[in-house]
Amino acid sequence: MRDKQWSVKQGVLKILSWVCAGYREEIYSEVNLLCGLGRRRPSNPFPAPPSKPQDQNASGAATMEVGPYTKVDTHLRGLAHAAEGFGHSAKGGLDGEIYHVTSLADDGPGTLRNGCRSEQPLWIVFDVSGTITLSSYCRVRSWKTIDGRGQCIRITGKGLQLKDCEHVIICNLILDGGRGHDIDGIQMKPNVKHVWVDRCSISDFDDGCIDITRASTDITVSRCHFSNHDKTMLIGADPKHVDDRCIRVTIHHCFFDGTKQRHPRLRFGKVHLYNNYTRGWTVYAICASVEAQILSQCCIYEAGSKLKAFEYYPEKAGDTGYESAGSIRSEGDVFLKGAQGRVDNPDQVFQPQKFYSSWTLEGANDALMKKVKSIAGWQKILRPPDVTPAHSSS
Repeated sequence: MRDKQWSVKQGVLKILSWVCAGYREEIYSEVNLLCGLGRRRPSNPFPAPPSKPQDQNASGAATMEVGPYTKVDTHLRGLAHAAEGFGHSAKGGLDGEIYHVTSLADDGPGTLRNGCRSEQPLWIVFDVSGTITLSSYCRVRSWKTIDGRGQCIRITGKGLQLKDCEHVIICNLILDGGRGHDIDGIQMKPNVKHVWVDRCSISDFDDGCIDITRASTDITVSRCHFSNHDKTMLIGADPKHVDDRCIRVTIHHCFFDGTKQRHPRLRFGKVHLYNNYTRGWTVYAICASVEAQILSQCCIYEAGSKLKAFEYYPEKAGDTGYESAGSIRSEGDVFLKGAQGRVDNPDQVFQPQKFYSSWTLEGANDALMKKVKSIAGWQKILRPPDVTPAHSSS
C-alpha cells in the first residue's frame, strides 16, 4: 500500500510540473497510468512546448524563437546588468576605461594579468588572438569585464581567480589544460559576489572547471560549454562551511558535454538550473548535499553509462548534530536514454521569483538541445562598438 501511495504521489507531482510547462501529451500519459489504463507513449521523446510564449513571474518567459540575451552584443558594454538570474546585478567594468590586451605574455605591459590586477574599473578587450599560458592564477579584482568577443583567446596552465571581489563579468574565453593542486578554470572564493560568466569553453583542469565556495554568491553561469572533465562544478566546498548558506547561483543554457559529475554538486546554497543540456555523465548529473536547494527547470538529461541524474549525499552541517541531504525540484525536465530523476523534498526548494522577476525559459525539446549545442561556449563573433545604447543598432 505504501508503495502504491508513493507511486501515486510521484505521478501527481509529475502532472503538476507538466501542467506548469504546458506538456499535454505527457499529462495524458501519466493520468492514464494512474487510472490503470496503461501509459500512452508520445511519438516524440520530447514533450511539446507551450503553444504560446508565456511571460509569468512564476516560471519565467518561454520564448523559443527569441531566447536569452538578444541585445547584449549590439554595443560593447551591453553585458553590464544584463545577466539573467542571481547574477543580474553584475556590472563588471562598466564605469571604467577600455584596457586593450596587446600581449599574450604571462605578465607585463599590455597583458591580461596587468589589467586584471588594477584597482580601477576596467573593460578589458583583446587586440590579439592566441594562447596565454599562465604560470600562476590570474587574480581578477573588482569591477572588471574580461571581454573576449572579437578574438579567440585560450587560457591554459592555470586559471582565473576571483577572491574577495565583486562585479566581474567574464565572456567568450577558452580555458583548458590547467595543472596543479586546487587549480580551477574559474575559482571564486572567498566572499565573491555579483559575477556573470558567459559563453566560455572550459575543460581539462586538475580540479574544477568552475568552483564557487566560501560565501560567494549572486552569480550567473550561462551559455558555457564544459567537456573533457571529471568534477565539473562545485558549489559549497565543505559541510563545515556553514556561511555558504548565503550562496545563490543561476546556471542556464549550458552544455555539459560528457563531463563525469558535478553539474553542479551543491552544499547549503540555492541553485536555479534551466535550459541546460547534460549528457553522458559517468557518476551523476547533479547532486544535492547538505541543505542544498536545487530547482531544475526544462533541462535535458541524456544518460550515458550511468542512469542516475539526481544524486543525494547526506552530510552533517558544522553547526548541527545530524546528517541530511539536500532537496531537488524538477519542473518540465526531460530524461532521455533511461535517465532517472528522483526528486526529494521538492516543497523545500526555493521559489526563484522571490529573487528575480523573470527569466527566459524555453521548452525542453529537440530544438532546445540543438540550440544549446550551438550557443554554448566560445563564439566567433565581432567585438561590438563602444557606444551608448541610444546610438546602437538596438
